[in-house]
Amino acid sequence: MPDTVVKEEGRVPVAVFVSGGGTNMAALLYASRLPDCPYEIVLVLSNNPEAGGLRLAAAEGVPTFALPHKGVPRAEHDAAMEAAVLASGARFIALAGYMRILSEGFVARWEGRMVNIHPSLLPNYKGLDTHARAIAAGDSHGGCTVHLVTPALDDGPVLGQIPVAILPGDTPDALAARVLFAEHQLYSRCLAALVAGETAPAE
Repeated sequence: MPDTVVKEEGRVPVAVFVSGGGTNMAALLYASRLPDCPYEIVLVLSNNPEAGGLRLAAAEGVPTFALPHKGVPRAEHDAAMEAAVLASGARFIALAGYMRILSEGFVARWEGRMVNIHPSLLPNYKGLDTHARAIAAGDSHGGCTVHLVTPALDDGPVLGQIPVAILPGDTPDALAARVLFAEHQLYSRCLAALVAGETAPAE
């Protein structure tokens, strides 16, 4: 475990929200260790204190914050999470498998500075069970999308997409595993471009 994490001068601080294992968070974090990356991960937050992503972040020397959401009004929970983000100095938020719908006020305050990754080629298959729905529809490809977060679920401006071929006899789990590889490639590139001011949302 490193003794300290030295903040890089000129890098844009980013907070990452997770609910589970945090593989996309890990992809963002390890990409941030490359010398030309324009962002750094300054905080990893979760609504699940047992999330594997928190353990990984802590092992890598990244500060963490956890607050269970059960029994807490949504706006109150969001306010506590946001307070931790602001205290960290983060200027952008990346949602990486955060399984909570955020309140409209929270989303509005971070307009243009909060991103999410979704396991489909949006606008196809918003919500859950994306891989099963793509297979059932007979699509040739699934894929993933990075988009800005808006109050409407999975509906924000698209920053990037990668299609992933659906194979004969594919299962949702098999497709999901391949899409996850694509997610890990796409997310860090889109986040880097956004914080560097290089990305305009796709039409």
